[in-house]
Amino acid sequence: MKKKIVILGSTSSIGKSLLNIIKKDKKNFKIELLTANTNYKDLIKQAKKFRVKNIIVTNPTSFEKTKIICKNKKINIFQNFESLKKILPEKVDYVMSAISGIGGLLPTYKIISRTKLIAIANKEAIVCGWPLIKEELKKNKTKFIPVDSEHFSIFSLLNDKNKNEVEKIFITASGGPFINLPKSQFKKIKLNDALKHPNWSMGKKITIDSATLMNKVFEVIEAKNIFNIDYKNISILTHPKSYVHAIIKFKNGLTKFLIHEPDMKIPIYNSIYYQAKKTQINRPLDFNTLNNLNLKKVDENKFPLVRLLNKFPKKSSLFETVLITVNDYLVYKFLEKKINFQKLIKLIYKISNLKEFQKFKKIKPKNLKEIYNLRDYVHLKLDTLGI
Repeated sequence: MKKKIVILGSTSSIGKSLLNIIKKDKKNFKIELLTANTNYKDLIKQAKKFRVKNIIVTNPTSFEKTKIICKNKKINIFQNFESLKKILPEKVDYVMSAISGIGGLLPTYKIISRTKLIAIANKEAIVCGWPLIKEELKKNKTKFIPVDSEHFSIFSLLNDKNKNEVEKIFITASGGPFINLPKSQFKKIKLNDALKHPNWSMGKKITIDSATLMNKVFEVIEAKNIFNIDYKNISILTHPKSYVHAIIKFKNGLTKFLIHEPDMKIPIYNSIYYQAKKTQINRPLDFNTLNNLNLKKVDENKFPLVRLLNKFPKKSSLFETVLITVNDYLVYKFLEKKINFQKLIKLIYKISNLKEFQKFKKIKPKNLKEIYNLRDYVHLKLDTLGI
């Protein structure tokens, strides 16, 4: 019997990688739904190629264009996620949530009830809405797999072990393009310099997050949420080769680490073939890298944003939404060349520490509306600053 699957954000890099995996094994999969925001042309091509009957296009203009193009085709076109029960009357076997940004939280939350297993690559859903996601997973008895390479590695290493057996978790950071650049040279950094990630091919926004190490701040929050581990038991290590993705030190004296090539197809592949006896062709072990892992503590003078974690509340709060929104807003200002790299870092730190935002550390998110309202509120506040 074919495995029924859904891909939220199928035109993203994660979505495309998953489709490339499925393409080689079409006989075992049936895609029930693909979604996109503005990239309707690629979405239509994907639907044709994989014979998908249902698509969601959330951008209003793209939705109208899609309806015109697909007028005489046997494809059901929807504009939002309110029709999920109609599209998926029964639970599918697997969902990949690969929509980028905080906009991915709503569809991720809504589709949990329609699937037996969900693989989440949407960082913002786990950072901002984990208490709500966790409750929905439990209520619907839906299994969850994290897809970020670091969190998939931790997930694999723990293998259902009790968290009380863990002494310390280390996640690794490549350090981005500036790992070896002296701090004194940061004032000369240009946009094109920040977009040259040495190991990973990613979108512009996440590439900048990697250059500032803000992505690791969010990944520590993710790890705390997913594995219910205190912040004090999670550390970041720089590792320029991106070969080791996670290290776990157990209380019994054992330490385990997981390695794989810096290629997101590996955790994606292992999520869709979870617990299945399926193998793919891998490259031989890179012993040159293993003999020179070059693991180091983060230089906080060069990457001061990691200090934000020192004052984070132990429990999930609305402040995570504040931080995500402030970072997104300022990264796009940098991408538009309205602020320089040093100002980007300085403003993220300064604005997120404003008293009017710090108060949200004491408030737990109660529902999705509260999170999205706060995002809009923070945007309005930032607009008044005239950055």
